[in-house]
Amino acid sequence: MAVPKKKTSHARKNSRRASVSKLAAPTLTTCAKCGEKILPHRVCDNCGSYDGKVVIAKEDK
Repeated sequence: MAVPKKKTSHARKNSRRASVSKLAAPTLTTCAKCGEKILPHRVCDNCGSYDGKVVIAKEDK
């Protein structure tokens, strides 16, 4: 059975593990009505629209 000849160092072990857990930035889309950056398939916080239709009535400031 194969057995490692030397102990794997902490730096080598941690750098190997670090490549798997890299975080990716969330995908953002622009709202069709107001142009605000939003997460896909979510209601826009700025204007309250989804898929070009007003879902939540927002008051203008």
